[in-house]
Amino acid sequence: MSLTRNFLLLLTFMLSAAGAQTVPAFDGEKLIYNVNWPSGLSLGEAYMNASRTSGQDAAPVWQFEFQIDAAIPGFAVTDHYRSVASADLCSVEFEKNMAHGKRKAREKTVFNQQTGMATRQTIGGGKSEVSAGVCGRDALAFLYYVRRELAQGRLPAPQRVLSGAAYQISMQYGGTQMVRTGDSQVEADRLSISGKGPASAFSFEALFARDATRTPVLIKVPLAMGMFSMELVR
Repeated sequence: MSLTRNFLLLLTFMLSAAGAQTVPAFDGEKLIYNVNWPSGLSLGEAYMNASRTSGQDAAPVWQFEFQIDAAIPGFAVTDHYRSVASADLCSVEFEKNMAHGKRKAREKTVFNQQTGMATRQTIGGGKSEVSAGVCGRDALAFLYYVRRELAQGRLPAPQRVLSGAAYQISMQYGGTQMVRTGDSQVEADRLSISGKGPASAFSFEALFARDATRTPVLIKVPLAMGMFSMELVR
């Protein structure tokens, strides 16, 4: 499973004091990460942005984006994910545009909250439907939903998340530690995250700052070549 998908599927979680029952101030948030080899050498960068705007019916919607540009000798990865979600962080649509070396793929998933179904279509390819529930969430919208829940002192129960296929995600709290971000250190909660899909299973470690928006500051991804990481720059 790619580092990008891992990052999107795992980011959730920590225990902290309850906050107001409102969405944290994600609007205008722009986060930049270094993607590192196990040795600490940089492979590239990843970016995550959030903004709030008006949808087609003038109702407020969230737009979330995640992009990664990384490379190892002879193999480049450029992935772009875009999510549109309602004010309640229920998915409206989810797009993926991926380039892994010479392999490229584009797909779009449209969520119908009335029917509880999501329609996934590969650009230039086939179409399929999957059950998503009355408030289905893609992986990127789910990240912000979990951050909102954690900011309110709640750890979401295990649930399905759509990122192409459907994955069952669960989390376990692992204590706190200090994490360096840029020139400073912040206190962060450590979560072990596991997921299971129709053809694969995975586990990760994610650390989230104890700030008002529960910023993801460090992601550790175990792969065959060692422990890769995504570290918050700013």
